[in-house]
Amino acid sequence: MTNKTRGKRGKVVSYNKWGYIFLIPFILTYIVFQLIPLISTIYNSFFENYRSGLMQIGPNFIGLENYKSLLSNPDIWVYTQNTLIMWVMGFIPQIIVSLLLASWFSDPQLRLKCAGFFKTIIYLPNLIMASAFAMLFFTLFADGGPINSILIQLGILNKPFKFMSNIWSVRGLIALMNFLMWFGNTTILLMAGMMGIDTALFEAASVDGATSTQIFYKITLPLLKPILLYVMITSLIGGLQMYDVPQVLTNGTGEPMRSSMTLIMYLNKHLYSKNYGMGGALSVILFFITGILSLLVFRFSNYKKS
Repeated sequence: MTNKTRGKRGKVVSYNKWGYIFLIPFILTYIVFQLIPLISTIYNSFFENYRSGLMQIGPNFIGLENYKSLLSNPDIWVYTQNTLIMWVMGFIPQIIVSLLLASWFSDPQLRLKCAGFFKTIIYLPNLIMASAFAMLFFTLFADGGPINSILIQLGILNKPFKFMSNIWSVRGLIALMNFLMWFGNTTILLMAGMMGIDTALFEAASVDGATSTQIFYKITLPLLKPILLYVMITSLIGGLQMYDVPQVLTNGTGEPMRSSMTLIMYLNKHLYSKNYGMGGALSVILFFITGILSLLVFRFSNYKKS
């Protein structure tokens, strides 16, 4: 091995060393704030550990009893159904509107004016805290709120409609808030995917006589499949973790008739009552669901690359 080769190898080793040094803060942060809590949650899920009045029960090792109790409780299936229904109600209009906006903004033939301004506007709701959004909607749609006042003045209603006492109106408001908060982020992701498509494909299709609708369904959508799947999976993960909007809007009750109670709200009730065993078991179940969905995205992306 020549001196020149040895010198290059020494530089590579030196650069790698600095790379590992720069990774140390991230690794420490991950261990302290994610890995240790994760291991602690899994450990606690195998114990009976809760407070009954002033008496502390446990911690007593009970194995898989917390998991058996959760899975045999019909409430968890009701709350899972609530979570998925509200996610679907918000995701379907979100993906439709985002696809339309992304196709308009990325189409050079439309020559939209002030496109940058409108892109910023549609993304702004994503920057607003969900709790602030929920408080705003709670005020707007209250029995004596401005929405009811406007509808009565227009003659659409004779008396105030109790939005917060109707199952589907509460679910609809939660879905609407999730849609408003996230459609801008989804639009940006889909735009990035569309702008990465070779324009020669669109030109060739136009020359062959394809219409705009045919180009969208036959070229754009198939090539956007990886981005669409990523958006769907990440949105589903976010939907399973839905908490702040229904928590603030219903004051943590999930009313009416627990129709807006989500899995994370159910988890929070266990933690609030200091039932750490049941809370840990429910967290582990949600962790495995999230892991499986993330693995699907990873496998799909690798399949496309290969």
